This record gives sequence, C-alpha cells and structure tokens, in this order.
Amino acid sequence: MRYLEFFNGRGRLSALLFGLVLSAGLFACGPTGDYIWVDSLPSAQISGPDPADYVIVPGDLLNIRVYNQEAMSTRARVRPDGKIFIPLVGDVDVKGRRPAELAKELEARMKSYIVAPSVAVTAEEVQPVRVSVIGEVARPGALDVQPGTSILQALAMSGGLTEFADEDSIFVLRTAPKQALQRIRFDYDALTRGAGKGPAFALRPGDVVVVE
Repeated sequence: MRYLEFFNGRGRLSALLFGLVLSAGLFACGPTGDYIWVDSLPSAQISGPDPADYVIVPGDLLNIRVYNQEAMSTRARVRPDGKIFIPLVGDVDVKGRRPAELAKELEARMKSYIVAPSVAVTAEEVQPVRVSVIGEVARPGALDVQPGTSILQALAMSGGLTEFADEDSIFVLRTAPKQALQRIRFDYDALTRGAGKGPAFALRPGDVVVVE
C-alpha cells in the first residue's frame, strides 16, 4: 500500500489529516485494526447532516418566502460580508445563522410593515464541503464536494481505485466534537451493487476516505 502518497497537484495534505491517519494505525503492517462496518451504524450516521442544523455561510443562495407578500419575498446570494438585502428590511446579517432562526428574526422585523408575517427561509444552494481521499486511488488528495456526496462519487472524483487496492478495506475516518475517532469500513463490491447501507452513506465535512 502506498500510504506515503499524500501529494496532489497543490502539495502535501494538512498535518491534521496526517495525524488522523496515524491515530487510526493505518501505517501498521499488521491487522486492519478497530473499525465498525457501515451496516452496523444507526441511520442517523448514514445520512448527511440534518438540514435544520445547517449554518448559513457566504456564497449560499437563500430563498426568503414571505407568505402572501410577494413584494417582500426574495432570493439572495449571501455576500462576502455575510449579509443579504431584503426589500423594506434592508441589509440583514445572516452568516452563522440557521434558516429557522433567521426566519423568526425576519418575522419580528417585518411586523413594522405587515400584520402577522409568516416567513420561510431555505438554502437553495450551499457551499461545498471539504473531504479527503487517500491511499490506493489514482489521485489522492482533498476534494470539495456537495453535501450528500457518496463514497463511490468521491472515489470516482479521485480517479478510482488502483490495481493495488484492497476492495474489502475501504474506510471512512470521521471525527465529531467530544467523540472518539470513528473508523467505518466499506466493501467496494457491496457499494457497486447497491447492497446494504453503504451506498446511502453521505460524506460529511472533514471525513477522510482511506483505501488500503
């Protein structure tokens, strides 16, 4: 296995990624080490992040819908300063807010103009998330992917498996606040056949896909 191939066209992967690989014991020549098969994961860890928990960032395209008030409804791209313009309300700082929180704030601010406003905020377009694919793939490195990207999609974006890849030893390293590193195992044949939970597994920001 070529675990020292941490290079892409832009240089070496981050020290954090290197530390994740070391902590998972991937340089050992012995057994694969501790892991959990993807089919053993609860459903909450298979899907992508809950849309209700999404945090707005610059570049997102928001749909602001004010019911029965088309003149105040709008679609707006979040500017680099984290703000959008809403008719009558003016500039609103939306960076770091969740859509539901923003909707409540807008309802409060619109009461000066309309009676009992009802606002819905949705993120029509969101910014890519950063994941990494390393090990026995043609082009190891960091990837910017859309939320909900699958393992197979990430592998395809990395040029596919090399001839040295162990198709039964594909892992995702995942960390979460106040939680231990998870090492989730996948079988390539099951992924390509659409069997089990693997095909529905959605990558999240910071995930590292490792092909042994």
